[in-house]
Amino acid sequence: MLDLCLLGTSGMMPLPGRWLTALMVRFSGSSLLIDCGEGTQIAMKEVGWSANPIDTICFTHYHGDHISGLPGLLLSMGNSDRKEPVTLIGPKGLEKVVNSLRIIAPGLPFKLNFIELSEDCQTIEINGYHLTAFKVNHNVTCYGYTIDIKRGGRFFPELAKENEVPMKLWSRLQKGEIIEFEGKVYTPDMVIGPERKGIKVTYCTDTRPVKSLVENAKEADLLICEGMYGESDKKQKAIEKKHMMFGEAAKVAREAKVNEMWLTHYSPSLIHPENYMGPVRKIFKNSYPGKDGKSVTLSYPEDE
Repeated sequence: MLDLCLLGTSGMMPLPGRWLTALMVRFSGSSLLIDCGEGTQIAMKEVGWSANPIDTICFTHYHGDHISGLPGLLLSMGNSDRKEPVTLIGPKGLEKVVNSLRIIAPGLPFKLNFIELSEDCQTIEINGYHLTAFKVNHNVTCYGYTIDIKRGGRFFPELAKENEVPMKLWSRLQKGEIIEFEGKVYTPDMVIGPERKGIKVTYCTDTRPVKSLVENAKEADLLICEGMYGESDKKQKAIEKKHMMFGEAAKVAREAKVNEMWLTHYSPSLIHPENYMGPVRKIFKNSYPGKDGKSVTLSYPEDE
């Protein structure tokens, strides 16, 4: 199971009841954070989640509304006696940006590891997450992220028997080992079926509609997507600032054939995003306005 919580849904500046952009996910004892705007720590406390287990922090880009909460978060993690390292992932310049912010957060009792993104599309395996970082179209270098939770095939004892696999090897082969035993090589596909559908979530803010977003969100269980403006008269502003309209996000969701979409990263002028959802749902039915604290637990689909 994968737990997700939108900690902040505001773009540019925090508002009462709406903190700056952040998403937190939890899987198999690991916690991962995407972006860390102002108020992220408070938002965690409001939903009863803890910063201390966070082992991975991803950044879409380095505008203040996406990274301004980092120094305080690191200090709080240090003050809670954390000793395990934290991995930070983001566009080129990450280490320089973070070290500049750490002027007010020196002397952490844990190590920071940096992974700087250098390709248009880059995959990273970390703590059970299969991450894909993909470049989008903003006025600075910006990435979206897809989180895949892979799921292996089912174990079939009848397949193992058919392939004459000794029973003592079954459990090791289920774990992915390739074993040489009594002059014969045994492989996992001799006891397990093909990989099953796992869990897929795509998160993207600060971009115009772009092919890379559609491709990387393809058939996601959940797309959390920028919806900076809901008002139709803001289209030109969205183009100039390289942001997305609600309707444009819905078209991305429809084209990518996702299961569900949440909007996020609202303009401070957009006080009631729910008022603009009618036309959006005509484009993509399973569209919902994100809000601070909105959460869900995604599970593997049942085997057919």
